[in-house]
Amino acid sequence: MGAGHDHAPDPTEIAAAPDYRRRLAIAFGLTATIVVAQAVGSVMTGSLALLTDTAHAFTDASGLLVALIAATLMLRPASDKRTWGFRRIEVIAALGQATLLTVVGVYVAIEGVQRLFEPPEVPSTELLIFGIIGLSANLVAIAVLASGRGANFNMRAAFLEVLNDALGSLGVIVAAIVIATTGFQQADALAGLFIAVLIVPRAIKIIRETLSVLMEFTPKGLNLDEVRDHITELPHVTSVHDLHASTVATGLPTITAHVVLDDGCFTDGHAPEILQDIKDCVAEHFEVSIHHSTFQLETETLMGNEKVCADR
Repeated sequence: MGAGHDHAPDPTEIAAAPDYRRRLAIAFGLTATIVVAQAVGSVMTGSLALLTDTAHAFTDASGLLVALIAATLMLRPASDKRTWGFRRIEVIAALGQATLLTVVGVYVAIEGVQRLFEPPEVPSTELLIFGIIGLSANLVAIAVLASGRGANFNMRAAFLEVLNDALGSLGVIVAAIVIATTGFQQADALAGLFIAVLIVPRAIKIIRETLSVLMEFTPKGLNLDEVRDHITELPHVTSVHDLHASTVATGLPTITAHVVLDDGCFTDGHAPEILQDIKDCVAEHFEVSIHHSTFQLETETLMGNEKVCADR
């Protein structure tokens, strides 16, 4: 029997979804401004903390740009040549950004430790000014994205980008105040290390998650043994084989399987009902709800023929 599958939202549902592109564009513009301002400031002051926060802001701006592009491309329907549309572009971009963040974090860790022993002279006033500029712009971006942060993964990730960058700017401000009031120049290196601690774990987590998607590993939180057990417990299901699950992009897990039924199901009309039960099972019974599923229903005889062909 042919495969049964659930589809992604139709064009009507997509058109009715809230459009957050304007908010993302504003947040991106603000973050890009921070990058330029802090890049100038890091050259003028020689501050490691400001340089680190500039790299952090640059990655965040890239993330917001990707979020904006993704929000735009998500409105484009899939085609015969691009059956998933451009959904996976966010995964590839996130992997590149996370790799850059990791490189920056390693550099900052090495440079920060060296500066703890040989701290350069950092002008606190200029450092404070650029830190305040960065924090102010980030607070505006946070306000712009706050109300839509729970709408979807794209908006939630964008909100976390600017929130994390605001913490980095706050670290720069604290370092400037400490240097101005105590003359403790190592504060700049400590602030840089603090920002690195903020970004490196997140970068490593993103690298692991994106590689899992690209390698088509089973979605986190989904146990295929439990899925197999649930399906085989359904009436008239005798076995399940060729069970595979993966993630196309964020929020789009998929599952495929060959499900063997009693021969009588194909003559008494039970097969379509069982197919619906299987789809409902994977959509409702597990931590990861899978609404895009493809199942091939077959008999014991057909399964045996497949094994014979595979052995040849």
